[in-house]
Amino acid sequence: MKKIRIILLLCLFTVAKAFAQTPGADKILGVWLSEDKTGKIDVYKANGKYFGKLIWGKTMYEPDGITSRKDVKNKNEKLRSRNLKDPIMLYDFTYHDRAWDGGQIYDPYSGKTYSCTLKLKDDKLNIRGYIGVSLFGRTSVWEKVK
Repeated sequence: MKKIRIILLLCLFTVAKAFAQTPGADKILGVWLSEDKTGKIDVYKANGKYFGKLIWGKTMYEPDGITSRKDVKNKNEKLRSRNLKDPIMLYDFTYHDRAWDGGQIYDPYSGKTYSCTLKLKDDKLNIRGYIGVSLFGRTSVWEKVK
């Protein structure tokens, strides 16, 4: 009986720890303004992973202000005809130890996709995009809009 109590107590602590991590993980949710202030990205959660979609950008429309620009620099030829309005830029991030990692970021200006790590620091989102090793990358800092 004593062993069952200990096992149940350990299970309770494990479950409590898992629930305690979720609020920290969800701090990333919301709309963020890019470092150069040319885009707003809505970060959301789906199926336990985090994603980000471009919802506004200074260059997402043609000069007429109505026609959406196309994703012409995309490496995937099939995606070059998609609109630059609402493309998913952040893919498949999971929360581990105060960081979101395991995902990728797509840069519509260059058409390139990079490995990426996201970290909150002083209510700002530090986005580290890189190829291969994080050491050889670049960090961009986004501000939360809402």
